[in-house]
Amino acid sequence: MRHLLPLIALLVGFVAPTFVHAHALEPGYLEISQETDSDWYVFWRKPDVQGAPMDIDVMLPDTCTELPFEAPVFDGRAWTQIWRTTCSEDLRGNTIRIDRLEEQRTDVLLRVGYLDTVNMATFRLTPDAPAVTLPAQQGLVQTLWQYGVLGFEHILEGWDHLLFVFALLVLIRDLRQLIWAVTAFTVAHSITLGLATFGVLNVPGPPVEAVIALSIVFLATEVLRSDDKPKTLASRFPWVISFGFGLLHGLGFAGALAEIGLPEQDIPAALLAFNLGVEAGQLVFIFAVLGVFLALKKTLLMVWGWSIAHGPSRQILGYPIGCIAAFWLAERLAGF
Repeated sequence: MRHLLPLIALLVGFVAPTFVHAHALEPGYLEISQETDSDWYVFWRKPDVQGAPMDIDVMLPDTCTELPFEAPVFDGRAWTQIWRTTCSEDLRGNTIRIDRLEEQRTDVLLRVGYLDTVNMATFRLTPDAPAVTLPAQQGLVQTLWQYGVLGFEHILEGWDHLLFVFALLVLIRDLRQLIWAVTAFTVAHSITLGLATFGVLNVPGPPVEAVIALSIVFLATEVLRSDDKPKTLASRFPWVISFGFGLLHGLGFAGALAEIGLPEQDIPAALLAFNLGVEAGQLVFIFAVLGVFLALKKTLLMVWGWSIAHGPSRQILGYPIGCIAAFWLAERLAGF
C-alpha cells in the first residue's frame, strides 16, 4: 500500500478543487395531489442556486389551467410554491415535464396522489429524462427502484461521506479491521437514518454537517500519527470510532432524505431502498479505490522502483484529507 500512496496524494490534490463543496445540488421536489375529480394541489420546491431559485419550471398538461400566481418563497434551503390547478382530464396518461431541467445538474422527485389510490406514485426526472407520462398505476417495485437509485446517487455525490470512508481505507491497513470498521459505519448510520426518519431523533442539520467535517479532520490526524507513537483508540479499535462517527453521518443522510421526502404509505419500503442504495454506492466506492490500489501497485514499482519503496509513507495523505475537511468545517461553522 505504501508504494501507491504518494500517487494517490497527487490525485487527491488534483481533484480536491472539484469537491471543495461537499454536496451536489439538492434535488427538486414536485408533489401533485388530487382533491376532487378536477382539482389538484401542487407543491413545488426548487433548489437554491447562489441565493436564487433554479431556473426550472413545472409544465403540466394542456388540460390543466391555473399556474402559480405567487413568486417562490425561500424556506432556508430551497424555494417553494403552492397552488391549485383545475384539469379537465385525469392526469394518468398525460405528461408532466420540468422545463429546462436538461440544462441543470440535478434531479427532480415527482410524487402524484390520486383519490382512488392509497399510495402516491413516485417518479424521478433527470436532465436526460425531464418528462414522464403518468401510467395507470405504480407498484411497490418502482418505488423501491426510485429510492434505491436516489440513495446510490446521494452517497456518490456526498464528497464528505466518501472522504470519511477513504480516510478509513488509508488509516486501516489490516483487512479484517477494515471490514469490521466499514460494517460498524454501515450499521451506525442505518440506525440514526431510521430513527431520524421516524421522528425519534430531531437534530438540526448545520451542527450535524459541521461535526461530520470534524470527524474527517479527526481521521486525518490519526493518519498523520507516526507508527512509533503510542497507539490510540482509533488505531487499536477503529470500528469503535467508525461506529460513533457513523451515527452522525446517518443524521446527514436523514437530512438529505428529508429534503427528498418519503411516500407516506410506503415509508418503510422507501427508507429500506434508500439505505440499500447508500450501501451499494459505498461498496462501489470502496471496491473502486481498492481496485485502483491493486491495479497500480506493480506499475508504480516498475516505474519508480526502489526510491518509491523508501519514499513518503501513507501519512502524506493526511494533509490533503485534513485540509479539505478543515475547509468544510470552517465553511459550515460560518454558516450557522
